[in-house]
Amino acid sequence: MDPRKTIIIVLLTLVTNVLFAQVANHNDTISSTQHKLNLEYNVMTNITLEKPKRYNNKKRYKYIKDGVYLDLKEKKSFKYRMTISYKQKADKPNSQYPLEDILDKYLLYVSHEFKARKHRFKIELGGDLDNILKAKKELIGKKVFNRDYVGEDGKVYTKLVIE
Repeated sequence: MDPRKTIIIVLLTLVTNVLFAQVANHNDTISSTQHKLNLEYNVMTNITLEKPKRYNNKKRYKYIKDGVYLDLKEKKSFKYRMTISYKQKADKPNSQYPLEDILDKYLLYVSHEFKARKHRFKIELGGDLDNILKAKKELIGKKVFNRDYVGEDGKVYTKLVIE
């Protein structure tokens, strides 16, 4: 066989192999960026406003309005309280989400945690008056959960959804 033909065949084989490898790598990249997104998880439902017996202590709590109380013993600025209860179907055991997202969104903290019953939780939230009232308005009677989405950078992120 002509040595020039042999070189051409070897070069064509190499080029074909390189192109095939690039296509295979490209296909792997596409499949690795296609994420299975969770559209609804860690669901909180039946969010209701509660009035625990502790709010009957007039030396400790002063009724402000609409289920919101002032903690008279609290010295910091986050001295307003409301108690909510909710059902949660957590997809991961002991998940603090979406509660952690709610606390961040409304600049609140859990000032007291009551004993949970089955899948029903009851917590007292503390914060400034405006944030407590905003959270009350936006959360009571709603369904709250986490949802995955793909960011512009191609990474999967989680966001809080309230509906």
